Amino acid sequence: MLLTTPVAEIQKVFGFPERPNLSPRWNVAPTQEVPAVRREEDGRHLALLRWGLVPFWADDPSIGARLINARGESVAEKPSFREAFRKRRCLVPTDGFYEWKAEGKRKQGYAIRRRDRAPFAFAGLWERWNGPKGGPAPERPLETLTIVTTTANAVLKPLHERMPVILDAADWDLWLDPAAPAPVLEGLLKPAPDDLLEAYAVGPRVNNVRNDDEACAAPLDDAPTLF
Repeated sequence: MLLTTPVAEIQKVFGFPERPNLSPRWNVAPTQEVPAVRREEDGRHLALLRWGLVPFWADDPSIGARLINARGESVAEKPSFREAFRKRRCLVPTDGFYEWKAEGKRKQGYAIRRRDRAPFAFAGLWERWNGPKGGPAPERPLETLTIVTTTANAVLKPLHERMPVILDAADWDLWLDPAAPAPVLEGLLKPAPDDLLEAYAVGPRVNNVRNDDEACAAPLDDAPTLF
């Protein structure tokens, strides 16, 4: 995923008081820290959480590398996610994300962004891990998140059968509301409107997580927007 919108604008859009020193990110990878917006008693707040959920009951934090996404269809029942779905939901601010399509023996990367290039929010779940049960506690709690997914819309379907849940701004308060009923929340876990996003081919630079610059999201020369 990528997040390059200036912090002041992200703060205005999402309504949190913090002014963190966030550098533009063009190639955020799982297990790295990402911004998340959570609801606290006095309103929304921004925190940096590691991407890859570590359930509170886990014995080993390495499980997080396998829990970077949560399927919306089963998130209310699956042991890894159900407590977070009930009590610890968050917004994950972003400007876009990447997907890959097999083309012969190679995979072509695509950037998926809003057509108007505005920032938006994934539906996220977060957890706080205090160490294994009965074992030594870490120096500080480990806070992690996962991104909820759903079936792909018409834009994403040629690339992948799944896509992140993109929440409408009108639904952000509902998603963060600790009293919101599960059936209502599950109703938000749907594909984005087909006219919201576009996908365009990018170069191979994005394939290496060590690369994190504007070139990762630059359209390929002479490659049209396909969807």
